[in-house]
Amino acid sequence: MKGRLIALDHIGDREAAALMVDGVVEDLFFDTDQPAPGTIYRAIVERPMKGQGGMFLRTPDGSAFVRQVKGLSPGQTLLVQVTGYAEPGKAIPVTHKVLFKSRYAIVTPDAPGINVSRRIKDEDAREELLAVAHDIMDEGDFGLILRSSCEGADAGEISDDIAAMADLAAKVMADATGDAETLTLGDGPHLLAWREWTDKAEIDSTDGSFDRHGILDVLDGLKARDVPLGGPASMAIEPTRALVAVDVNTGGDTSPAAGLKANLAAVKDLPRQLRLRGLGGQIVIDPAPTAKKDRRQIESALRAALKRDSVETVFVGWTPLGHIELQRKRDRLSLSEVLI
Repeated sequence: MKGRLIALDHIGDREAAALMVDGVVEDLFFDTDQPAPGTIYRAIVERPMKGQGGMFLRTPDGSAFVRQVKGLSPGQTLLVQVTGYAEPGKAIPVTHKVLFKSRYAIVTPDAPGINVSRRIKDEDAREELLAVAHDIMDEGDFGLILRSSCEGADAGEISDDIAAMADLAAKVMADATGDAETLTLGDGPHLLAWREWTDKAEIDSTDGSFDRHGILDVLDGLKARDVPLGGPASMAIEPTRALVAVDVNTGGDTSPAAGLKANLAAVKDLPRQLRLRGLGGQIVIDPAPTAKKDRRQIESALRAALKRDSVETVFVGWTPLGHIELQRKRDRLSLSEVLI
């Protein structure tokens, strides 16, 4: 099937959403039992974490940890936002730089100014968007970022979106006193799909859409360790407690270019595989044997694939043993934890 398709369904009683491009599943969102990224708390400061420049906080969902804060004392209140999922046994990761993000707009309290995404190049379009934004936003401490999804969108929809986010931001930021409380919940899978998958697509929101479009079969395949790369080549993706290990193999191909071909295929598909499997943290890639002169080509292909990825990932570099290290944001739970 050609084109883009968004499937909105449920697995059991949990919301789920899938994005398919030309018949290939590109992204997945699942509802979980943990606080979703974007959730905003009024938290209570408990104690500092010596040597790490952060504080432990009390929230309605348990202990949270915020970095890079100073001048706080136990008992104070602080508005914080969940940035990712907690590792087992660890505190919920949060930030004190709260954002209000929707399909077209991001309201930024305490960061004034109105900005338009740099991806929108047309100067006339930028001026029109700024005019829409200035009609809604009052002068003050709240800033606004107009997302790239605004390009070509209806001005009325953009205006309504800005107004809704600005109103929500004003209400939440004014509610900074009191005991620990959840002020807003992070977006669920169906709302996330509307917010993040903004390119034109067919939408199937009827029950059984995952089964109809073969997404359930893809989920079964994602439980396997090995990923075929074409021909005999494959890569094995194995999460451990400390990191995610990726091993690239040429299989039975013994031709001189086998290693380079396998490595290029692996790094091009790896961001998608990590995204679908919900894997983050430290990623260590053990490439198939190849000449050192090929490293630049492999690195370029990997950087290009990461640039297209929706999950923030940092290319750390090559190790003395010839491994590739990445640091990937934990903005979703692993598939093994979601589909228990």
